[in-house]
Amino acid sequence: MLYYNFKYELKILLRSRWVQLISLLLLGLFVFAAFNGELKIAKRKAQIVQAREIEKASDKKIIALLDSIENGMAVNVSRWKNPTSPIAIGNYYPRVAAMDPSNMGFLAVGQSDIFTHYVTPTVSGDDFALNYTEMTSPIQLLFGSFDLMFVIVYLLPLIIIAFSYNVLSEEKERGTLRLLASQPISIRKWVLQKLILRFFCMSLIIMVVSAIVFVLYATVPLVSFLSFLGLVFCYMLFWFSLAFVININSAKSAKNALSLLGLWIVFVLLIPSVISQTGDVFYPIPPRTEMINELREHKAEATKKQDEILNNFLRDHPEYAINDSTQSRTYWHKYIASQKLIKEELEPLLTNYEEKLAQQQAWVSKFQWISPAIITQSALGTMAGTTKQDYTNYQNQVTAFAEDWRTYFVPLLYNNKTFKKSMYKELPSFTYAANTTNHLLSSMFILLIVSLIFILLAMLNYKIKVKRKGMVLLQ
Repeated sequence: MLYYNFKYELKILLRSRWVQLISLLLLGLFVFAAFNGELKIAKRKAQIVQAREIEKASDKKIIALLDSIENGMAVNVSRWKNPTSPIAIGNYYPRVAAMDPSNMGFLAVGQSDIFTHYVTPTVSGDDFALNYTEMTSPIQLLFGSFDLMFVIVYLLPLIIIAFSYNVLSEEKERGTLRLLASQPISIRKWVLQKLILRFFCMSLIIMVVSAIVFVLYATVPLVSFLSFLGLVFCYMLFWFSLAFVININSAKSAKNALSLLGLWIVFVLLIPSVISQTGDVFYPIPPRTEMINELREHKAEATKKQDEILNNFLRDHPEYAINDSTQSRTYWHKYIASQKLIKEELEPLLTNYEEKLAQQQAWVSKFQWISPAIITQSALGTMAGTTKQDYTNYQNQVTAFAEDWRTYFVPLLYNNKTFKKSMYKELPSFTYAANTTNHLLSSMFILLIVSLIFILLAMLNYKIKVKRKGMVLLQ
């Protein structure tokens, strides 16, 4: 009976043009979404390449100037940008600290339309004032980007709903259910078999379409491609399990469609919004304007006491005060010392800001299992390397690099040493280490368990309902 059920169901799908229509629709959506994501990745790469080219041109210029100066030749350069001054090198010729996009970055734009992919820390700059954000259209931020993550999380469930909402109700409306009931199979098993066939068809289409997309836009290991397919299949299984629940508990196609659309709104829109809003309520992030005002106040106060701050700084760092009577102290000596004090005084405020943000992220992670859409979106974002956690990891690495960059030049500044051509190769460089945290397996496991629970509960509920009506099913 199982073989004939699959055989005739497949014939019905092919004759109704459902398989052909869904194949073309998914191919168009996947290719366009991947193309859109790849355009953004290409733009990011071009920006990083341009910044590195500027850095290389600057390096050649500085090396040439240093070589001329060391050979006793006159150079035409501003006093503030004289390359023999360590502070000039540290401020006007910084390194590019870039976050290169991953090979699967086209999957999800994620946070990349909010955060920039490169910054250039300087000696006199503030770690907490580094510009990680860029100007973005508020309309785009509201609706998001049309990428593969959007297609999979938001649109794919709607296609599944249209493909499976009337599996049983259509038979009732046609009057063929009585004939079906005469066959040696229970209704719930018959519905489950039809949905399994439709799930298989959708999985095959997704596999072919995804293969085309990855061949066109990505060069990734086979395991990465299979991981992507596994996640999508698990997410699809969840929506097919909901379709099974609704089909065997409702008698009308219109009611089925409205019920499944209502569940789509709940799981895809409502629950994620509620979790996000409750996180903002329970763990409110202090306004950034508060930090900016606090920074300005501390800077104004520190400017008035720069001489005192410098003396205290040299008292705490005697290695910089050796032969102090023969050394000159400039504006930069006072400024660097005051910046260190400001950073120490603002540390509690910055720590509180970061803790609140981490608590919000932990809150979302804690309840993400309630919505498969959140689980899938988070997993896809992790695969693409564009989640908030990825950019937090990048910011932490940049902050550490900025400290290394400053630490290299401060001793040269306070000991009044000149910068030489031979030192250029010793300058600190930045290498981004991608976030290796991956919850893909746990995400897939949760989706599988939730789907199986829905199917088992629906079958049990249907069996109980039938027994209450006094019906006898042929097993």
